[in-house]
Amino acid sequence: MERTPNGTAVGVDDPYEFAGLCDYLTGDGRCRYAYDHYEHDPEFARERAREEYACPIVDPDSDSEGDPEWADCQHFRSRNRDRECVRCGLAEKRMAQSEARPLLEEHHLSYARDGDQLSHEITVYLCRWCHAKVHNSWARITDDVAPDPEAIAALEERRGREYEEMGFESAAERYRDDER
Repeated sequence: MERTPNGTAVGVDDPYEFAGLCDYLTGDGRCRYAYDHYEHDPEFARERAREEYACPIVDPDSDSEGDPEWADCQHFRSRNRDRECVRCGLAEKRMAQSEARPLLEEHHLSYARDGDQLSHEITVYLCRWCHAKVHNSWARITDDVAPDPEAIAALEERRGREYEEMGFESAAERYRDDER
């Protein structure tokens, strides 16, 4: 199983199983990294510019059914955008203007290999409870589990506060209650 630099498990054997499309890939198959961050890797940017910024991995004209080999691109990055835990399915319930700790946390699946260079950034969302289980025990992201009872309680508490805030009481009703 992949591990963090501190030696804790990340919950998967192959982070690329959870990688989606590259964050830098545009809809027409171009590499936005080479265009937006040319100063980070000028050689890569020049090569992509010669190819009209075409992604070196994905060919938009190809009808191939296989998954692209994202590991072959040195600038690949895939961050999950779904706001739910990939392990238990708990959905995020954010409280605006609140100091409350989020229910979901970003979980990195890939770290530096051979101790020297960061590998590709591949991240997913895990609820706080699944995140702790993955890092502190033998738990895997692919486990078929239900949300932790504490997680459900925290979610329901947030929903309750949200419903309270959505309630409307007119001034007439409020003052009528005060007169009694």
